[in-house]
Amino acid sequence: MKIYLVTRNPSKTMAANSVFKKYSIELSGVEKDYVEIQASTSLEIAKYTALEAAKELNTPAVREDHSLFIHALNLPGPYTAYIEKMLPVEKVIEICQKFGDNTGHFEVASVVGFPDGQSFEYVFQVPMTFGSESKGENPHGWNGIIRLLDESRSITEYPEEERLHIWNQGYEKLAQHLAEKYNLIKVA
Repeated sequence: MKIYLVTRNPSKTMAANSVFKKYSIELSGVEKDYVEIQASTSLEIAKYTALEAAKELNTPAVREDHSLFIHALNLPGPYTAYIEKMLPVEKVIEICQKFGDNTGHFEVASVVGFPDGQSFEYVFQVPMTFGSESKGENPHGWNGIIRLLDESRSITEYPEEERLHIWNQGYEKLAQHLAEKYNLIKVA
């Protein structure tokens, strides 16, 4: 079976491939840039794009969207990319210290859209904390201070392969759904 993955993010492609290949589902990338709507949840954003792509391509399409929440502020949520450009790492550290709360979480919404307008969605959270200094080689934005829960290293300090099992949870649920829907068999 072949489906489309709507992303240009190599990390998301790696996570998706690590799961879908176990179900003999072939992922194809999409060359078109779909509009990423502004919405109050990652689910709305991912669902909109997955359905648009599925209708246009006339085959199932997968889209995933991540939001990051700083618990001290209960934001930025789906507006992370925008606010990350405006709020430097030092300010995030200062805010966490001022409020005495360095916790946060990622909200990850994974959606497979179907050409008939139906969808299957899965949303999960990944707890994390913000460190008091930026670490790692070439940290991008806040990545140098983000640590997964119970982890002393920032996410820039260790290979993505070590954390694939965290980020591919949504893709696993989508693959399981597709396997049931289309009678696919999971391979070892």
